[in-house]
Amino acid sequence: MSDFSSDALVENGLTNSLGAEGCDHRKPVIELLGVEKHYQMGSVLVKALRGIDLKIFPGDYISILGPSGGGKSTMLNILGCLDQPSIGTYLLNGTDVSNLSDDALSLVRGKELGFIFQSYNLIQQLSVVENIEVPLFYQGVSEKESRETAIELAIKVGLGKRLDHRPTELSGGQQQRVAIARALANDPAVILADEATGNLDSKSGGDILEIFDQLNSDGKTLVMITHDEDMAERTHRVIRLKDGGIAFDSRTEN
Repeated sequence: MSDFSSDALVENGLTNSLGAEGCDHRKPVIELLGVEKHYQMGSVLVKALRGIDLKIFPGDYISILGPSGGGKSTMLNILGCLDQPSIGTYLLNGTDVSNLSDDALSLVRGKELGFIFQSYNLIQQLSVVENIEVPLFYQGVSEKESRETAIELAIKVGLGKRLDHRPTELSGGQQQRVAIARALANDPAVILADEATGNLDSKSGGDILEIFDQLNSDGKTLVMITHDEDMAERTHRVIRLKDGGIAFDSRTEN
């Protein structure tokens, strides 16, 4: 694991060269082809997503914005394999996951995706280290290896002195750091963050965004669902949803 300090990143020559610009030659880590999601609300068919075509490349740093009801939550559920398209194809690392069973989708989520939620979703009875270990447990990683990885990740996000603390003993910002470390535990292809700073004050939120910036500098692919324009300005690619479709994508507009 690399250090999160800016000096260390410069020393190691880690830059944002994997960002959205210049990625046309790369194989997408995520590709949506004509994706739609429909819900039946009584006698009304609601089209939450309409004909989404989207490529996300390794190293992308993306914010997805839109008004309430614009399709952000549905997009997150599709990208996170928490739901499946009604129409269209979803390729994750080249594999079609559009019609997998629930069990197969669960395996995909565990191996390929990391999640960071607004409400942290930590297990209150577990310590910092134990919360970070949870994904590794489901992947069958040995107790020794999972403990070493969890401690390393806790240190990486600045919680080296809080290893045995439980969530109730941590601030909101510290809890979100645990969630970030947990999302990194399985070395996911893509990290999905849903309003990750929504419950934090501006200082704690800024600290979390700095971690995201540095993760991307480290080569991680991040997709952030947000309503925060300031948050979106930090990312290298902005996608705006409106009425279930992509109204703007800075990658194609530039």
